[in-house]
Amino acid sequence: MFRKFKKFQTSLVVGTLLAKRQITRGNFWINVLIIGIMTLTFLSLVVISGILVGLLEGSFQANRERYSGDVFISTLADESSIQSTGMIQSTLESLPIVQDFTVRYKSGATIEANYRERRDFSALPNSVGVNIVGIDPEREESVTGLSESLVEGQMLESDESGYILLGSTFIRRYSNFSDLFEPLDEVYPGDRVKVSVTGKGLTFSSDLSGDSTASSNTQEFIVKGIVKSKVDEVSLAAFVTESDYRRLTGDTSLNAQEIAIKKADGYEDQYVKQVLVSYGFSNLAKIQTAAEAIPKFLDDIKQTFSILGTAIGGIGLVVSAITIFIVIYINALTRRKFIGILKGIGISGTAIEIAYVLQSVFYVLIGSLIGALIVYGLLVPVIAANPIDFPFSDGILVADPLPTFNRFLILFFVTVIAGYLPARLIVKKNTLDSILQR
Repeated sequence: MFRKFKKFQTSLVVGTLLAKRQITRGNFWINVLIIGIMTLTFLSLVVISGILVGLLEGSFQANRERYSGDVFISTLADESSIQSTGMIQSTLESLPIVQDFTVRYKSGATIEANYRERRDFSALPNSVGVNIVGIDPEREESVTGLSESLVEGQMLESDESGYILLGSTFIRRYSNFSDLFEPLDEVYPGDRVKVSVTGKGLTFSSDLSGDSTASSNTQEFIVKGIVKSKVDEVSLAAFVTESDYRRLTGDTSLNAQEIAIKKADGYEDQYVKQVLVSYGFSNLAKIQTAAEAIPKFLDDIKQTFSILGTAIGGIGLVVSAITIFIVIYINALTRRKFIGILKGIGISGTAIEIAYVLQSVFYVLIGSLIGALIVYGLLVPVIAANPIDFPFSDGILVADPLPTFNRFLILFFVTVIAGYLPARLIVKKNTLDSILQR
């Protein structure tokens, strides 16, 4: 056993010297070409999958930052509102793990525009159905930065009344859904719109007993601004102050429909959720982390995109393996006589095979190192600062270290095999035939 180990050790030393000689004395541009191929293969394995996953990851991040917060409280399946909202608010105010939170009151409504200019009452009115959302503007701004989604006009203020923010999806010049419904025409900040809420079928109770009556209320609002976001819950809503919401809907209940929580630094989402559950709030409302609040089908799509990206990168992996095989084979074939002489003077075939394997290792290590520098030193920070503008999200590049390392191991293994096989084919030929090139 010791003799075999010593023999292999000798072959490894000799093979290393031969590999170094082949690389340093080989054609410089061929080496550059092979390293370039390995770099591009590494990038195809990491970047394509990272962009596809990042397309949805950007949407998830936007949902956390612009809508759900770090922990999201919503109504139970069989309830129309969060029971004992006031008690939950008081508790959130006292918890050091909570930096801030915003409470939202929601109801279905109809918004009609240009009603003062309407002359033909037999024609359909210029109206759309929306979710009307009552908020505390300052708290909403603190948690979700709603003003950053403004594309026209100004943000609501809690000390004013009679103003509304409209989601851009309902404005024709912004909407991409005009084939599904008729958006509002010619609506700009400063224009007046008519908002109608019908008591029957609303998401709140009109009295403390929970009974609702079929009633209707219509009020006039001035458009304060238009918000445009790739988070549907923002661009498909209309926002008013909480006091205006109560006047419009006639809702006397203090129970809300949503609470978005921004956690304090140093705490995990799951920990904040568990604290709230420990208070028994899970019996009053649904409590979810930002990740849990994402619909499951979107998470499934994310996994599918990851597999798809890996499959596409796998094509590049096969191409690079074939390239390495061809290059090593041609190199070994043209040096067949030299290999025969090496074997003739006592150099073992194992040492020669090790030399070509180490040559492949050199290519894959240098190529992958350059690829990693490009990914983590250039692409990830640049795309994070300048997200890719997809129609439904601001895409980022997701390149988690562990999956990236796993892809590198696959590339390394395939390249080593691709370097070993052609060397083995040449080395196992008869020594005399190799020297005489027969």
